Amino acid sequence: MLNDKIILGIDPGTTIMGFGLIRVVQNKMELIQMDELILKKYDNHYVKLKMIFDRTLHIIETYHPDEIAIEAPFFGKNVQSMLKLGRAQGVAMAAGLIREVPITEYSPKKIKMAITGNGNASKEQVSKMLQNILAIKTMPKNLDASDGLAAAVCHFYNYGKINSDKNYSGWNAFVNQNKNRIE
Repeated sequence: MLNDKIILGIDPGTTIMGFGLIRVVQNKMELIQMDELILKKYDNHYVKLKMIFDRTLHIIETYHPDEIAIEAPFFGKNVQSMLKLGRAQGVAMAAGLIREVPITEYSPKKIKMAITGNGNASKEQVSKMLQNILAIKTMPKNLDASDGLAAAVCHFYNYGKINSDKNYSGWNAFVNQNKNRIE
């Protein structure tokens, strides 16, 4: 049973990073905040990564989440886009790991399935369902914020279930679960 926790959900991206925070009190969710970090106007990829790290760290230090749920990169045809997205996810995860906040990754399909019951649901369907679940009056225009919120809600729904998604509680856990990435 999940009681009195704050969950930060992150939809990493180098154009827009979406995030949402929920508070769980007596096994009921309530929205704290959802927002996005707009990175379109910056040309330098490294500046974007620093901004993602800094913003994630600021959110952690402001709201003190107990756990982080992050959307895992999906596999696409453009290798450069995948590399940039993986870097964005990595720096967001690093901000959580440096503050020792446990992190769980969820695939986009798993998040959509948890929210709508359909792993192939559109972003608009996910947003509308979140609006109903959390009684949100108006949703943001960009869907990145609702995607970040969806990761947090997915984590709430999957709490305590055995799943194949990855969990990290700190650098040691990350290293132990990713030995194939270490040279």
